[in-house]
Amino acid sequence: MKAYVRAPYSEDCLQELRQMFDEVVYEPWTATGERYYEDEMLENLRRVQPDVLITELDRVTEKVLSGYDGLRVIGDCRGTPANLDVEACTRHGVPILCTPGRNTQAVAEMVVGLILTVMRKTIPATQWVKDGKWVTGTTPYYLWMGNELQGKKVGFVGFGAISHAVAKILDGFDCQISFYDPFLPGDQGHYHKASLEDVFSQSDIVTLHLPVTDSTRGMITEPLLRSMKPTALFVNAARSAIVDYDALERVLRDEAIAGAIIDVLDTEPPEEKDLALLKCPNVLLTPHICGATYEVTDHQSRILNDRLRKWLAGEDLEHTVYNRGVLKA
Repeated sequence: MKAYVRAPYSEDCLQELRQMFDEVVYEPWTATGERYYEDEMLENLRRVQPDVLITELDRVTEKVLSGYDGLRVIGDCRGTPANLDVEACTRHGVPILCTPGRNTQAVAEMVVGLILTVMRKTIPATQWVKDGKWVTGTTPYYLWMGNELQGKKVGFVGFGAISHAVAKILDGFDCQISFYDPFLPGDQGHYHKASLEDVFSQSDIVTLHLPVTDSTRGMITEPLLRSMKPTALFVNAARSAIVDYDALERVLRDEAIAGAIIDVLDTEPPEEKDLALLKCPNVLLTPHICGATYEVTDHQSRILNDRLRKWLAGEDLEHTVYNRGVLKA
């Protein structure tokens, strides 16, 4: 079998792939910085003629699968295959293997780092120095006083792997952790399950970590945002569709909450309307980079290789294949 690798992959895991398959063609999107959309994907599949596609950003659609029927499996280096037409893959009998948890630690570390950055006013303080405003007579110690994270109440919306990783870091700050997650039956150790309303109204920091589904789309509404403490901080490093961003913009402009950290926007790259959030008081906007570390490449490579071995051996496929409907065919 031939594997076509379009995702960045660690060298040791590439060597493992070469042992698993007869031929490996390594053309990661990072070499050019460009993902393949359906026409380019189809063109290159026809050129390479692989049995196995390992991708991360490339689009695989009905048109691609109808135009090239040689794929036996797709490995997608993402937690969920947002770049793939899952229903089309299932119809064509192509199992999808994903890499859940690949960026768990990366997101967790970044979220805590961004919270500290905002709470300690690091960015405006350093800009103040760069602008030459630290002059005789100024007192930066008092001008740029922030808040400590120690002992703060942090509420999570969604309490999966990333939330647990964030909470583990926050344990070192003796934070009081509560969470809303309808899929968990109760408290998780010393982490307290609460209603969505209580998470928003009682927390000093509210952070989102959940996928977009029919039930979560638009679930963070203006009433919820306005129920937050005026000193509270709102964090979204999950998905933009979960939040009514127009409502968030109004809440921030009214200075009804202390600020927001946003890593995801409705349109990426942003349009003018998306950047309106950036003009609100005390907003830190990052370009969807919370999960961007070099180590993520190592994690996704190891996870996917393990799943490919299981697929080749026909082992534990119910827990290995994302589109389990393909197993019933």
